[in-house]
Amino acid sequence: MDKRSSQAYIISMSSELNVRFLDRTTPPHIFTLILIAGVSALAMNIFLPSLPHMAGYFDTEYRIMQLSVPIYFVVNALLQLVVGPVSDRYGRRPIVLGGMVIFTLASVGCAYAQTVELFLFYRMIQATVVVGIVLSRAIVRDMVGGPKSASMIGYVTMGMAVVPMVGPAIGGMLDELFGWQSNFLVLAGLGLITVVICFFDLKETATSQSTSFADQFRQYPELLTSRRFWGYCLSAAFGSGAFFAYLGGAPYVGSELFHLSPAVLGYYFGAPAVGYFAGNFITARFVSRFGINGLIVTGGAILVAGMALSLAVFYAGFSSATIFFGLMTFIGLGNGLVMPNANAGLLGVRPHLAGSASGLGGAIMIGGGAALSALAGAVLKPGTGAFPLLWIMFITAVMSLASILYVLRREKALGVS
Repeated sequence: MDKRSSQAYIISMSSELNVRFLDRTTPPHIFTLILIAGVSALAMNIFLPSLPHMAGYFDTEYRIMQLSVPIYFVVNALLQLVVGPVSDRYGRRPIVLGGMVIFTLASVGCAYAQTVELFLFYRMIQATVVVGIVLSRAIVRDMVGGPKSASMIGYVTMGMAVVPMVGPAIGGMLDELFGWQSNFLVLAGLGLITVVICFFDLKETATSQSTSFADQFRQYPELLTSRRFWGYCLSAAFGSGAFFAYLGGAPYVGSELFHLSPAVLGYYFGAPAVGYFAGNFITARFVSRFGINGLIVTGGAILVAGMALSLAVFYAGFSSATIFFGLMTFIGLGNGLVMPNANAGLLGVRPHLAGSASGLGGAIMIGGGAALSALAGAVLKPGTGAFPLLWIMFITAVMSLASILYVLRREKALGVS
């Protein structure tokens, strides 16, 4: 589908839901959902090309500076366990607004931190921006269900993919022009803009808020005992795990192995986002035709094939920055098919627990991502080349495909169509 058709679909969906932008008497506009998810995604990677420079600024080792990635994911994961149930109980709107305000202040703290310890502290606080990723999905599920939710999530994450696609390139240029601190000042500015737009546009979409906070957590076993929930969740977790490993290891590979400057590394770094955009586009357009599970299987197969090809090329001796980052588009394409559909699947297992499912599923995904990111940073050392990173990504890709195949087997046993 071309750009005009995409716009027509969005206009049609907005009309069907009676949406008016910056009017919180109507459901939130898709632009607002893309914005809150996009800022959350940008916070993950805009500063990554600056990590070597930041290590020099704080007079510390790269491995210490690289901890800014996994500790962010750890806090991110822990918060997701709370964000879902709290939003089910108290509503999506106050949680989004509160999380974005804290993120904005923490971004300013990162920019002006004088020690690496203080920077890492503010970096952890920045993780409150996770409310954007968790609740954009839950808000979609509040508004529409079934294949429509997967399609709308696809559009939200397709739009959000543009941000991390250009984020590292912008971050690298900002570093060279104004220093690494400018990355975090930009995040603070975007956070403030998001707060203002959400205040005027984000209508409350959670309709049932009678369950106590404690009861929300007591409902977790209902999700945790569902094999289909675990299948969808692990497929997404392992698929995204390959990308998180990339986030942890690619800055080292680019700067140390291929000797790229921050600006050039930033351009290369966005390669997976190109594929991710394409995958989300396919999801948004064709999920009704091929189904959620069919697209997840296809995405998992692309992940495995892409990483197998990367390993084969590098073992054959054809290693260059263009080849390494170019082949990472397969990771983006595969995840563009896996992520929105797996998320729609895990939200649909227990629709009345959409917020909790989004938070719990996200916590598992991000928690695993934190571990893989830290592992990638730890195993990449002088003389290893890119092989440890490629093997980690290949194994997680295989596990993602295996998880969705288990879901198909389970649904066949249950007679679920």
